[in-house]
Amino acid sequence: MKKRNDLRPLTKAEMEVMNVLWDATEALTIHEIIERYPEPRPAYTTIATFLKIIEAKGYVEHFKKEGSKRCFVFSPVFTREKYIINVMDDVKDSLFGNSTKKLFSFLIRTEDITDEELMEIMQMVRMNPTESIDTQSLAPVNDIHPNGR
Repeated sequence: MKKRNDLRPLTKAEMEVMNVLWDATEALTIHEIIERYPEPRPAYTTIATFLKIIEAKGYVEHFKKEGSKRCFVFSPVFTREKYIINVMDDVKDSLFGNSTKKLFSFLIRTEDITDEELMEIMQMVRMNPTESIDTQSLAPVNDIHPNGR
């Protein structure tokens, strides 16, 4: 993975493509990516363009599909969880002076958090930090890569 500061941010449309790839259990062709979109599905050339851009940004790799001469499959270079960590670190560094306390204070003040949710957060803080991270509640994390990375 590139260093955090070397990664250019993803646009909303690019993130949609990445979410399809992260949700997959295997590398996908462009047609397979399109099939996973709701109607109306984007055009082949649209997805191909987005893949070219996000590959240049360092988020995706492509490989020839086994048994095919011209068909390529695409897979994420790193997991959704690593991307989230990357983005949150950038937000914390650039907007909150690298202060986790300021970040949490901002979220508590600006988000509509119920008393129950706040109690759950406080319990997580009291736990061992590695035990309190529930990546499944954030978003699914898949480590798929045709070369076994």
